[in-house]
Amino acid sequence: MGDPSAWFQALDDPSERYPLDEVVYTSRSGGLLEVSHDLQALRASKSPAEWRALFDARYGRTAYPYGSGVWSKLEWVQPHLDPKGVVSLFEGNSNLFWAERYGATLGLDDLWIKQCGTSHTGSFKDLGMTVLVSTVAAMIRSGKPVRAIACASTGDTSAALAAYGAAAGIPVVVLLPAGKITTAQLLQPLANGALVGALDSDFDGCMRAVKELTNDPTIYLANSMNSLRIEGQKTLSYEIVQQFDWQVPDWVVVPGGNLGNVSAIYKGFAELVEIGLTDRVPRIACCQAERANPLYQAFLRAAAVGRPLAPGDVTAVAAQTTLASAIQIGAPVSAPKAVHALLASRGVVEQATEDELADAVARADRTGLFNCPHTGVALACLEKLVRRGTIQPKERVVVVSTAHGLKFTEFKRRYHDGELPFPAHHANRPVSLGSDPSEVSTAIHRALDAKESQDMRSKS
Repeated sequence: MGDPSAWFQALDDPSERYPLDEVVYTSRSGGLLEVSHDLQALRASKSPAEWRALFDARYGRTAYPYGSGVWSKLEWVQPHLDPKGVVSLFEGNSNLFWAERYGATLGLDDLWIKQCGTSHTGSFKDLGMTVLVSTVAAMIRSGKPVRAIACASTGDTSAALAAYGAAAGIPVVVLLPAGKITTAQLLQPLANGALVGALDSDFDGCMRAVKELTNDPTIYLANSMNSLRIEGQKTLSYEIVQQFDWQVPDWVVVPGGNLGNVSAIYKGFAELVEIGLTDRVPRIACCQAERANPLYQAFLRAAAVGRPLAPGDVTAVAAQTTLASAIQIGAPVSAPKAVHALLASRGVVEQATEDELADAVARADRTGLFNCPHTGVALACLEKLVRRGTIQPKERVVVVSTAHGLKFTEFKRRYHDGELPFPAHHANRPVSLGSDPSEVSTAIHRALDAKESQDMRSKS
């Protein structure tokens, strides 16, 4: 390993570099690292047309591991890895759903939902975890003394790490905030054999604990402050452009918690421009839950004094309980990278209240989607940005749906049963019927008539 075409590099000092097989997560000054590539070499090795042709030829095919949405771009992700040693569960290649009906309700003709939840463990976290676990597996084969991989999680990270660790035969430790994740999210790492610790804390407390745990170099850190994760997550941008026949959307709208996805999405689009496959980066809208909104608060403070957002503006908050539990994070470790991404993309930050995100999920679900509450944050913020005129009717918009709604069925049940602490304006409850076929038929026709009348009133 240690191929010079890719390396860890300190954000605060580009001359500080490390090989990708070194157990290192921060710079000497405690700042973040990123994976850097020899972009000049990538440009010289193939023309943009040749890269596009290669990626299109691999996409979704059966030649291992290149059919994966991540590993179809292996040279741009982890060029040092032996393809035969990659740990892949055919991640990526998720549907780019044309949300025509939902978009029409907002006045958008060109709205798309990137459904990252249609992945092996049901969230976008698979994109980053395949890269991290593949790299650790290669480290172990080369003799590095790694005995386990560990993460703090609000649910989806632990599910992805446990699955990929199990596939690679590497022990996994996950630290979760007790009682703050869904049953489905808890069962995933348990089923895959991870050592699960339930901490009497929130995610930020779990993060402090896992940092202490991974001070031991034999336990490798898998959270998004490890920039190997970002390398997988950036392929989301490659996929979006490829699915649009190599055209760039105007906006990408993404929920933000630990903020790794914001920086990853920007990194992917920026690399496409630098290597010559596209000519611009879309604007990025980062969307936070009102109850866990340190980036939004910093954005407001900067706007109030008439200056751009700066990395030092983002200060930790005490995250409150939110339906969007996976982004209930008050001290996002990737904040500096996210601020850079927002500045470079002319991005914006918005927030959504609990009732706004829940109603947005319900409205979108009525048009054929089945969204998680974190996607609901992005949808609610999208609606605000459209009403405000920040996003224009003719612009092409992609909303990143981060997880599958099936992982959050209790949230949906509580909404439709009216058990949430606010009105559920789009609740849909079962119709209680008897057993006589004639009575059932009469009742169904009556219900359909009422529904048609309601639909007509809402359209008028």
